[in-house]
Amino acid sequence: EARCRRNMVDDALNIRGLKRYAVDQAGDVPQPKRAKATGKSVAIIGGGPGGLSAAYYLALMGHKVTVYEKQKALGGMMRYGIPSYRFPREKLDQEINSILSLGITVHTEVDVGKDIQFEQLRGQYDSIYISIGAHTDKKTGIPGEESPGVVSAVEMLRAIGDNEMPDFTGKKIVVIGGGNVAIDAAISARLLGAESVFMCCLEDREHMPAFEHNITDALERGIVLHPALGPVRVEGAEGRVSAVEFKACTALFDEQGSFAPRFDEARRERFEADSVIFAIGQSGDFADIASGVEMNGPRIAVSG
Repeated sequence: EARCRRNMVDDALNIRGLKRYAVDQAGDVPQPKRAKATGKSVAIIGGGPGGLSAAYYLALMGHKVTVYEKQKALGGMMRYGIPSYRFPREKLDQEINSILSLGITVHTEVDVGKDIQFEQLRGQYDSIYISIGAHTDKKTGIPGEESPGVVSAVEMLRAIGDNEMPDFTGKKIVVIGGGNVAIDAAISARLLGAESVFMCCLEDREHMPAFEHNITDALERGIVLHPALGPVRVEGAEGRVSAVEFKACTALFDEQGSFAPRFDEARRERFEADSVIFAIGQSGDFADIASGVEMNGPRIAVSG
């Protein structure tokens, strides 16, 4: 939409809005006809967008497909990373049920590498597709990061995905991060009753990685942005968070373009907080799933 040629005349076509309207009005769409059974079986580790998409097309090809999902429900980041205010759960469930109607077998709350071993799956299936996504949060290493009242956006949004809503009523929340996940965490905290939500990030306002329309949405909901700040420490009292100290970030990259933040140690900011939410990035963790397995082998496909 940002590249729509109509921008040369006035404004872009509302491509996303048109797609949304089409989906809302489509009703039940008949499934394509499945190919003749091949007799082959595939195990898919991960029931998020990648895993479910693979399951759908593999089932259409005639293969027998089984999905193993670690969480209570399928959907991956569509359920455990994107809040329901952005993607209604009933729409997500409709999409998933449509995929599963092809006869796909599902095992939820199964942690491959712990509840069942990877080698067991290799012995049971003709092929394995790993699609575990990026559900592991990243740390900064600053003092106080492990204090009670400090959570990652990954943990928070995962709990919300299971309808375990944190109580932020009347609390002061500080969100650290400037991306779309940080925006989702900040807005979710606001919707869950937070008195105030401050969002602090290394980038200046112009270079925040979150989409501009998401930033606008956050501002309209009363979230306060404090760009160009890097966290120094999380302060606590009586075992709970009390404040976060920041220092001014003067540059993000060095002369070679590598990420190397520089700071003005003399310019400090301090914000009181009842809870701190870190949203500074995510990664995938393959260690438990396929320890010792050659990940680019001919019988293993990886999607993350």
